[in-house]
Amino acid sequence: MNAPRALRAPPRVGMISLGCAKALVDSERILSALRARGYAFAADYAGADVVIVNTCGFLDSARAESLEAIADAMAAHGRVVVTGCLAHEAPSLLERFPGLVAVTAPAQTDDALAQVVAAVEAAAPRPAEPFLDLVPADVRLTPGHYAFLKIAEGCNHRCSFCIIPRLRGRLVSRRPDAILKEAERRVANGVRELIVISQDTSAYGRDLGHARFGGRRAHITDLARALGELGVWVRLHYVYPYPHVDELVALMAEGLILPYLDIPFQHASPRILRTMRRPADEMRTLERIRAWRAQVPDLVIRSTFIVGFPGETEDDFRHLLDWVAEAGIDRAGCFAFEAVEGADASALPGAVPEEVKEERRQRFMAHAAAVSAARLKTRIGRVLEVIVDEVDGRGGADARSKGDSPGVDGRVLLRRARHARPGDILSVRIEDADAHDLYGVPC
Repeated sequence: MNAPRALRAPPRVGMISLGCAKALVDSERILSALRARGYAFAADYAGADVVIVNTCGFLDSARAESLEAIADAMAAHGRVVVTGCLAHEAPSLLERFPGLVAVTAPAQTDDALAQVVAAVEAAAPRPAEPFLDLVPADVRLTPGHYAFLKIAEGCNHRCSFCIIPRLRGRLVSRRPDAILKEAERRVANGVRELIVISQDTSAYGRDLGHARFGGRRAHITDLARALGELGVWVRLHYVYPYPHVDELVALMAEGLILPYLDIPFQHASPRILRTMRRPADEMRTLERIRAWRAQVPDLVIRSTFIVGFPGETEDDFRHLLDWVAEAGIDRAGCFAFEAVEGADASALPGAVPEEVKEERRQRFMAHAAAVSAARLKTRIGRVLEVIVDEVDGRGGADARSKGDSPGVDGRVLLRRARHARPGDILSVRIEDADAHDLYGVPC
């Protein structure tokens, strides 16, 4: 009888994923495709046969972080594949790092994904192994109880400060039947929260003419309703305030999707908004927010803002602070304007000094924290549903309310939660609050 044949160890791939959740989904696609081809994964440079760096280039600071990551990977390992948003700089990257295996486009399409896989296979070929050539489950880079669900790529807007259309192209929506099939698979595998992402979630399906596929209309309202019928939390990110957002708020009132909107308002001064090429009727926006909250009192709105935009005066900035308070923005992020290469705003006159930008950013964040603290204080004494993210083994747990998205918002810190497990959805009584977090105990 012949001795059992020893299986050969598969090549190992290391991954550095930078940037937003949309890039993280691309990284999951890459790793899933590689695992389907029999590759294993390494947690550090020493254990890897090839390293992938998924880059971000939205801001100059993000570009610098990506370049530093590539340099570190090249110095520590030397066999490196670069993908992601910096792919549009391929010639200069190959000149700066002549030993790179390849520079490929973001893995947002099947063709681009195939380029990444081909580059890895060229750098670290995997011998055929019939005993292992089976397609496994998807690779996930998030905890098991929540998952990002990317519904589209690209953007048709031409905001003067943004280069996303140049990096990611125009809007390309996925078919609704394909999205729902992925969502159903995630839920079957234990996901309790689906976080819907794209560059412009509200525009989903516009490039498809809102046609029907498998009986489903390619429209964000129809998609959100179908996702809500899966019986899990559904959270929407990057929602541009088109008129049909009112339809999404109606779904929140029905309890089908979470009462949470992530709307990148960017500013409130009409003059600055026009220069940004953003909707500039901030009073109309306030009216809509009031109407939404009349329909869904627990609605949480998070947003991002830019301060120090070219031409921004102290009056413009104060107008923004007043608007954030009047709108009751629950969660706010703020960036000091960066003159990004390729963005039209970089050539605008009236540059704001760096020290003024930073001073305004700090003032904004302090102001936003005060607004957040006032809104969170109203939840003290209430019973809220939360989803558990982590437990400490000593009776404490980190959780999130329906108004908190992972990694960007606050937490609900629990005591007397010894029996809680990640992914559990609990009813908790809120005992206290600060500027960002809530404190509670399971009922």
